[in-house]
Amino acid sequence: MILFDLAFPLAAPFWALLIFAPDWRWTARIMASPWVPLLPLACYFALVLPHFGEWGRAMLSPDLGVLQALLATPWGAGLVWAHLIAFDLFIARWMYFEGRAVGLSPWLVSPVLAVAIFLSPFGLVVFLLARSVRLRSRHD
Repeated sequence: MILFDLAFPLAAPFWALLIFAPDWRWTARIMASPWVPLLPLACYFALVLPHFGEWGRAMLSPDLGVLQALLATPWGAGLVWAHLIAFDLFIARWMYFEGRAVGLSPWLVSPVLAVAIFLSPFGLVVFLLARSVRLRSRHD
């Protein structure tokens, strides 16, 4: 399915900027836009709109069996994938700017973002721990 295949490549250039060019002046300018996750979200919208009623009913009254059935469809798996890609990028964007704001080194944040590409919850937890340590050290 082309929309499934497009979701990550649409986000990859932004991830590359965050990880490989965190101090480049254009990285901060580009990532300053809250619309950065819009490209993978376009895949999400293209997949969900034709099935909006079906997906909406499943979200309004969550049932494991119904959700499993929807996720077993190409469009269901594709829209959840695009959703994950977009929101992982949104979280990565926040980590990038928050790391800069609290004074975390890009040498620390970039590897955490690399983890977050594939294991976003782990990356977020590691980032939050590093952020907490940094904030505590500023107050001591």
